[in-house]
Amino acid sequence: MLRALSSPRGMATAPHHLAAQAGAGVLRDGGNAVEAMVAAAAVIAVVYPHMNSIGGDGFWLISQPGKAPRGVEACGRAAGLATREWYRNAGHPEAIPSRGPLAANTVAGAVSGWQAALEHAGGKLPLSRLLQDAIWYARNGAPVTQSQIDYTQKFREELAPQPGFAQAFLRDGGALPEVRSVQRFPALAATLEQLARRGLSDFYRGEIAHALAAELERLGSPVRLQDLQRHHASLVTPLEVKLSVGTGYNMPPPTQGLASLMILGIFDRIREGATVDSFAHVHGLVESTKQAFLVRNRHVGDPEAMTVDPADFLTPAALDERARAIDPARARPWPEPAIKGDTVWMGAMDGEGCSVSYIQSVYWEFGSGVVLQDTGINWQNRGSSFSLDPASHLALEPGRKPFHTLNPALARLSDGREMVYGNMGGDGQPQSQAAVFSRYAMFGQDLQQAVTAPRWLLGRTWGQMSVSLKVEDRLDPGVVDALKKAGHDVELIPGFSDFVGHAGALVRHPNGMISGASDPRSDGLVAAL
Repeated sequence: MLRALSSPRGMATAPHHLAAQAGAGVLRDGGNAVEAMVAAAAVIAVVYPHMNSIGGDGFWLISQPGKAPRGVEACGRAAGLATREWYRNAGHPEAIPSRGPLAANTVAGAVSGWQAALEHAGGKLPLSRLLQDAIWYARNGAPVTQSQIDYTQKFREELAPQPGFAQAFLRDGGALPEVRSVQRFPALAATLEQLARRGLSDFYRGEIAHALAAELERLGSPVRLQDLQRHHASLVTPLEVKLSVGTGYNMPPPTQGLASLMILGIFDRIREGATVDSFAHVHGLVESTKQAFLVRNRHVGDPEAMTVDPADFLTPAALDERARAIDPARARPWPEPAIKGDTVWMGAMDGEGCSVSYIQSVYWEFGSGVVLQDTGINWQNRGSSFSLDPASHLALEPGRKPFHTLNPALARLSDGREMVYGNMGGDGQPQSQAAVFSRYAMFGQDLQQAVTAPRWLLGRTWGQMSVSLKVEDRLDPGVVDALKKAGHDVELIPGFSDFVGHAGALVRHPNGMISGASDPRSDGLVAAL
């Protein structure tokens, strides 16, 4: 049985092994956890390009000794030209296209988040050291993963026609690359080198910004130079929920961090008598998810446009009310509208007590599919989640932040342990977070076992159109049968399936020892000093 790895000096976990090793390398050179995460984030944007890019957004939770956790929100806003009238005139009055230049309608915030996190936490190493591994892999090549090939094949028909996609990710004649063949991104390497020389702000206010804006405009995107120049990341106060085992933290809107915390808070109230991975455990988390998604789907969006305070849903009284709405023996009728998304979560801890939970994304696999050839950057399609219905709480408005599935998680447990954890995959993110956290923190399971064990997903993600309760076929057949009898629309999926995402977690113990877990469903690992 795989068990969590441990180290007293520092640790990084990521869904690609080269990213985790890049983070550990920075820790070994004297960098802190935030610096390690910047290195890992840059590398994973090169070696796992179907899941993320520096043309996407990012969200951080940072914990430092003796301080309250802080969040970094690096969410790009809708372009100034991105109006409902603009899309109507472009021939799309009903919905924003999900691929192509019209889907590339928000600023990419990830790089600004790297800068804000470094400014918040300080650092010892030059930017050139933090980006050196990513530059090397982009210039000299990294192996193509089976995961990248699978998702290229699945969505090739809609992605291949997009500007720059075939040149970046397909071979001659539109063929798929072979697994472990070398992929190089020379234009992206040059962009990363420029950032290392000129600083991260060059992405928004320097030569890179001008190149980005010119090509986006030429391709038909509404994003302009002024949108990039106006952008900045923000330090924010995380949402928190009090649990019987400690305090959980997550990002405020426009992310679905509220839903992640609600699931934990609701389940904590109904878990008495449950055992790990029993019917009561799985059913309880699924029903808690439904209650949380009812709130998320009606209210969460740009916080400036919301009419409710998200913290009000995390009060003991509000969580008690949601818990009372759950039938311990029967499934609530479903579905609610589901959210798609493709993402990477990574964690880092250093030997000085700094912990980082980070998530970086382009929304759908390969985002908009647009690869800017002048800079090598694949642009996100996060803004395709806006609604063109003016009555929607997700209505498109210039300068508005899109709803985000991204939500890195952190917890401070009552016994002094600190945990960073997360997952990728749209609706699956808060569900897998809840599975891993409850197994480890509430039921005492080994951290690696908590990540490896069978998971489930209510709703659609990873290209699946059904809204069933997808359950890995490794789950106890007796539990699966009990779920069906309780009224859940159970759909068995293969074990170790990408559909439930790629999870990971790190835990710092009171004695300073760090434990880590990575997901065998991914190409990742735990790298330690």
